[in-house]
Amino acid sequence: MHRPSPLRQATTRRVQTLRVLFIAVLIGSAHLVTAPQVSAEPSGWRWPVEAAPQVTRPFALDTPYGPGHRGIDIAADPGSEVFAPAAGVVRFAGYVVDRPVLSVQHPDGAVTSYEPVVSDLAPGAPVLTGQRVGVLSPDHRHTPDGSLHVGLRLAGVYLDPGPSFDALRPRAAVLLPLSR
Repeated sequence: MHRPSPLRQATTRRVQTLRVLFIAVLIGSAHLVTAPQVSAEPSGWRWPVEAAPQVTRPFALDTPYGPGHRGIDIAADPGSEVFAPAAGVVRFAGYVVDRPVLSVQHPDGAVTSYEPVVSDLAPGAPVLTGQRVGVLSPDHRHTPDGSLHVGLRLAGVYLDPGPSFDALRPRAAVLLPLSR
């Protein structure tokens, strides 16, 4: 019968001892590892009207054939209150051509615009997230009846405001089985 050499036996014992110590250290230090912080607070913008989140016309990029749609239209009844989705300062409140427009500049440099919104706020007025900033005008010349147009510009470039709203973000991914 062949027996392992004493050197091989010692090496095997050392390796087994190191494995046990390594596992013990991992188990013993598990309480030192902290889980990532998850906040129940929304990280994006507040929905600007009380109506349920519904986009009636999505953002569309400019094309060689036309300007696209430089914002989103969301369902809201004429006369509905409009709320600031994020804090900022009123940049413009008045009429553009024949429709009432409100623009707010946010601390990150983004400018949001809302139309047709009648507001009694003056340029330079600070607004807080969720603050009432105006009402949806019943005089719809740019948007379809029952819609609020929300635009977003950053450094003069029009962007899709949809992803900024918490209400339009999926809550969680749901994985479904491929088959049973």
